[in-house]
Amino acid sequence: QVQLVESGGGSVQAGGSLKLSCAASGIRAAGYKYNSICLAWFRQAPGQEREGVAQIDRDGVLSYADSVKGRFTISKDNFNNILNLEMNGLKPLDTAMYYCAAVCRYTDTWTTRDQYRYWGQGTQVTVSS
Repeated sequence: QVQLVESGGGSVQAGGSLKLSCAASGIRAAGYKYNSICLAWFRQAPGQEREGVAQIDRDGVLSYADSVKGRFTISKDNFNNILNLEMNGLKPLDTAMYYCAAVCRYTDTWTTRDQYRYWGQGTQVTVSS
């Protein structure tokens, strides 16, 4: 089965930066090509719903939640099957468990949990004021 493993989380002060990475395995075995699947980063704070942060769709089109636009950058390394999220200008409201996701339903929306098939275990990001 597809496995996604996040890394790079930690604790930073407001205004700081972090880079998250997600290593994928089992993509070919599941019948997919890494360079042609939807990939995304989601986050979930305690008591909140999981929300989409950034996405690279099947065609390579990038999307961002309004709350992170201009501060976060999503990118991928197709050769190594790695998805990255560079986070700059972090704010306390960015504190959450961050998850990577792969293989979307390809509907009109991407920002909810039900739109993605495979998920990583999450990595915690904590931003202090």
